[in-house]
Amino acid sequence: MRLDIRYRTAFTYENLVRESQNELRACPASDEQQELIAYRVYVAPSARVYSFTDYWGTRVDSFGVRLPHVAIEVTAEASVETFLRPQVTVAPHLDSLRDPAYLDAHHEYLQPSPHTDWAEGIATEAARQRDLIGDDVVSLVLALHRVTGARLTYARGATDVGIPVEDVLAQGKGVCQDFAHLAVALCRSQGIPARYVSGYLFTRDDSTGTDVDDVDVVNVQTHAWFEASVPGFGWLALDPTNQQEVGDRHVKIGHGRDYDDVQPLRGVFSGGAAPSVDPHVEIRRVRASDSPPPGERRRDPLQLNELARQQQARDVEARTQHQHQQQQQ
Repeated sequence: MRLDIRYRTAFTYENLVRESQNELRACPASDEQQELIAYRVYVAPSARVYSFTDYWGTRVDSFGVRLPHVAIEVTAEASVETFLRPQVTVAPHLDSLRDPAYLDAHHEYLQPSPHTDWAEGIATEAARQRDLIGDDVVSLVLALHRVTGARLTYARGATDVGIPVEDVLAQGKGVCQDFAHLAVALCRSQGIPARYVSGYLFTRDDSTGTDVDDVDVVNVQTHAWFEASVPGFGWLALDPTNQQEVGDRHVKIGHGRDYDDVQPLRGVFSGGAAPSVDPHVEIRRVRASDSPPPGERRRDPLQLNELARQQQARDVEARTQHQHQQQQQ
């Protein structure tokens, strides 16, 4: 499946900000399950973008705005081809998780992290599932995936990113980040390496993750799920929010220990203004009928109206100049 994605975030400040430095993690990865076709980043006010790959293997687009400004608008556009994932064909026992070489290779995904620091509540729930399931790794991972969906209800605004994962379990509400953190913590508490994944999902409703056949464009937010390591197979990707396996409608940006390692956009600024943030993701599914005939050059899938882009940059500059003039009066 080919998906064209536009990620846009607008920061608006109450007063002039003298300088800001930012990091964007919005570029889809290229691996066995997906292939990145094209990717671009635009910043208004204009800024030079420096790109690198971080420790976890995620592309980072770093940029700074040094001139005084009251807003920043960042747009990342990507075109990606996704593929169906292979089925799990192994059934390793839990004792395979104790192999020294395996433990060494997955050490970082076995330890507590700021958003997956489990305690008695999570350990008890995970152990209960282990006692019911037995010593099969895949069956236990699937059970922990199911219990995450059973214990949590999707509710926007019920939590924030800093809430302890034990509190998420206790209150039974959250969004996709909370579902992913809880599933990761449950797995790690039983010695199963697990990692948090940030990405996109082509769906009309993040709370259900259902496919939509009647439209080819959806407006969503970034999504999150988890991957558990299965000896002899690799990383099994599951979406606990929607209680489904990760498939070709999921687009992976990157993975890490928890949200902090793959936060879509983070930054610092100099000034006393409080920012407001407006993130937005548009995903377009490109059907086979939309593809060009054989031999015909494919149109750039990310081509946008350049006049509209230039107007966007002028609007940001105009707001900044107006705010600057008001402060000088």
